[in-house]
Amino acid sequence: MNDLRPLALTMGEPAGIGGEIAMKAWLERDSKRVPPFYLIDDPDHLEALIGRLGWPVSFKAIEAPSEALDVYASALPVLVHRLNHQPVPGTPQPDNANVVITAIDRAVEAVQAGDADAVVTNPIHKQTLVESGFGHVGHTDYLAQLAGNGARAVMMLACSELRVVPICVHMSLHDSIQALTTEAIVASTRTTADALIRDFGIAQPHIAMTGLNPHAGEGGAIGREEIDIIRPAIEQMKSEGISVRGPEPADTLFHERARTGYDAAICMYHDQALIPIKTIDFHRAVNITLGLPFVRTSPDHGTAFEIAGTGVANESSLIAALTTASAMARRRRGLAAH
Repeated sequence: MNDLRPLALTMGEPAGIGGEIAMKAWLERDSKRVPPFYLIDDPDHLEALIGRLGWPVSFKAIEAPSEALDVYASALPVLVHRLNHQPVPGTPQPDNANVVITAIDRAVEAVQAGDADAVVTNPIHKQTLVESGFGHVGHTDYLAQLAGNGARAVMMLACSELRVVPICVHMSLHDSIQALTTEAIVASTRTTADALIRDFGIAQPHIAMTGLNPHAGEGGAIGREEIDIIRPAIEQMKSEGISVRGPEPADTLFHERARTGYDAAICMYHDQALIPIKTIDFHRAVNITLGLPFVRTSPDHGTAFEIAGTGVANESSLIAALTTASAMARRRRGLAAH
């Protein structure tokens, strides 16, 4: 068994910062111990960025992921994936939407074939993709479709001090409340507990669960969701041998001392999960898709059109995504995580 395979990094939205942070990550490959990766992108796009920014980046076109390991030390390996039109930084072009999507497809195919260790995705621009006919709200559900076999993808955000999983993700607060069910909480919690064991090496994970309402409903005085929906889920999880506590008031669950008492927090809606982690470690948080038969991570930020092409984008979240993906993939293969 080969104990080293490259990571497959997608181009993301070509008018965003994906190419810039990929090159920055490669430039810091030694100082930050960035695991070997190859970028699925158009060499003409990268040449234009290098000319624009004046960076000392060398890249080499490769025809297969297996070539990346020999190239990585001296040049950024680029699996050639041609754009329909060369991008203007900050201005997404619908004509490139299909290229962005097929870059994701190629990364997944490489991992499924055993040619790459994990999929790492640069940020996409969802509006451009949807307007071009992409029938998914983002990476997570599309990756579940590519995985097949009824995979149920769950979004985790992680940094060195906190892991959070929102039950309801990209929907309004009103719709999140309507969509919250005991069954959804149980399914996401099971997936989270399994991932903590398999992907993070935590033998006996402990999970904290937030309430939905202020002060976790105060015994029904300001909401019954904790009583009718969340507590039954917790009791079911406990009956299955999963260590879960709650529902906890969200406003007391994320301070420094509280975070030492659990391995992940299950949150009821998007902002309840993302506000604390982005406050704690905005530049190094990682988006992780749990529940897939392969590892997928991503920087926890968007395309940053307002700074695209200027060279000031922070590469820390991408480096964290690459490092996290490598460690998770190695654990799945029974190897020591670096």
